[in-house]
Amino acid sequence: MDGDPSTTVREGIVNKLSAKSALTQTVFNNTFTVFGQLKELLHELSSELDDALEGRGQEDVRIEYRDRGKFEAQLHVADDILIFSMHTNVFEFNREHIIWQNSYVAKNKANSYCGMINIYNFLADSFKYNRSSDEGYLIGRIFVNREMQYFVEGKRQISMRHNNFGTQTIDKEALNNIVETAIDYTIDFDLLVPPYDTAKIVTVDQLNTKIENSKLQTGKRLGYKFNSDDI
Repeated sequence: MDGDPSTTVREGIVNKLSAKSALTQTVFNNTFTVFGQLKELLHELSSELDDALEGRGQEDVRIEYRDRGKFEAQLHVADDILIFSMHTNVFEFNREHIIWQNSYVAKNKANSYCGMINIYNFLADSFKYNRSSDEGYLIGRIFVNREMQYFVEGKRQISMRHNNFGTQTIDKEALNNIVETAIDYTIDFDLLVPPYDTAKIVTVDQLNTKIENSKLQTGKRLGYKFNSDDI
């Protein structure tokens, strides 16, 4: 006599929950470990860049690292701030994502589950003057899986793209390349004058706020389309 169908379904649920929980916990732990290594690297790099600039007589250029909690870190580079933010969830890619063309992922679907660390670029003045409506830009994101394999999406991030996923574990050298590339892109990512038509009308409240705190909305591409054209 066949077993109770409801029991069979329940066993399947328990098995799935157990397997998925173990997988996501491993991915989370790996990503959290990498984020800790990233924080250490940012701290070291900020000191090294600061010393190098001081050696050239550029003491006025601000390079500063700040730990913003378990899942966030900040690197102040001159007029810019880079925010490194680890998401607490584990992600799967949609069926149209190019990662599914990778043989490493095709061989085992579990390899596609990743933790994510985002890299955002903000203007330093946005924080200095508390301009809460200012825009920041996602310039990169790091994906880490259960086997410490990784790939990167982002501006100029070409050292470890999706087609190489599964060929190298993430380490300090890889993180250094990612961070230096992000800084290099940020330095060249200039603040553009917004299009006239997007700034031609202003409210009294906005103007009064600007007079008090210089809070008119600002962003490097405010009024322009910011494309992920090289992701």
